[in-house]
Amino acid sequence: MERKLYHVMGAKQFSRPELEELFEAAQAMEEVVRAGGSRKYEGRIMTTLFFEASTRTRLSFESAMTRLGGSVIGTENAAQFSSAIKGETLEDTIRIVTGYSDIIVMRHTEIGAAKRAAAVAGVPVINAGDGAGEHPTQALLDAYTIQKEFGRIDGLRIAMVGDLAYGRTVHSLSYILANYSDVSIYYISPDNVRIPESVKRYMDSKGIRYKETADLNAVAGEIDVLYQTRIQKERFTSLEEYEKASGKYIVDLELMDRLNKNAIVMHPLPRAGEITEEVDRDPRAAYFRQAVNGLYIRMALIDKCLS
Repeated sequence: MERKLYHVMGAKQFSRPELEELFEAAQAMEEVVRAGGSRKYEGRIMTTLFFEASTRTRLSFESAMTRLGGSVIGTENAAQFSSAIKGETLEDTIRIVTGYSDIIVMRHTEIGAAKRAAAVAGVPVINAGDGAGEHPTQALLDAYTIQKEFGRIDGLRIAMVGDLAYGRTVHSLSYILANYSDVSIYYISPDNVRIPESVKRYMDSKGIRYKETADLNAVAGEIDVLYQTRIQKERFTSLEEYEKASGKYIVDLELMDRLNKNAIVMHPLPRAGEITEEVDRDPRAAYFRQAVNGLYIRMALIDKCLS
């Protein structure tokens, strides 16, 4: 990369040359996995601090470090099983963990928590999601998936569907896509979870075309990528607001018939009814391939941070 990658805080920190280099590194990591892994980071330790629930992100990071020869310590419920429950500040937790490990991967409920951690850490910190803020490593694996599926990102038409207000994956992916040429984005959501103004301002500053609409059916035939997201009940301040947004967009066989034959369907997962299981058999359903790509991207990130 043009500069050493140390902390991974947000999607905006990556330039296009850095993205291209990272994707090349991820492709190389696929070969490492097929060859049975590496011992490159034997003796190095990664700590995973997850203050919020996770399956794919935590396990793929832990698998990534293990396949690179390193070891993993940590907790999947740091809010309950760390000294945070005793009142210890995040900063003090990070100062302590720095002494035990070579790299920290952290998910937290609060926007900006990763930057607070990085400010006091003596080792690289990777943001694995900070509340409704960002999820940069998810966006990187999403973009890598699109690149693998189409051989390019330039010129594609991408629909982001569902919870766009609290959906940190959508925010981060938007910032990543702003590095590419002639990309068109459709932001499709209920009125109470529209894409934030801050994201739109950023896209405007980069000259990226986007359109807001509530009608998925109207644009389904125009798009190359349908990026579906879950309506995140845990982010809403009231059940009434959640119910206003829930169940509005379902990817089923009828909707798949509207997509063009070369389109793909993606989802950061977990899903909660917004993609029916019948869709899984369609070769355009890319979300499980997408999840596997997370391993390769996270291996590449760990390598860039530690090398």
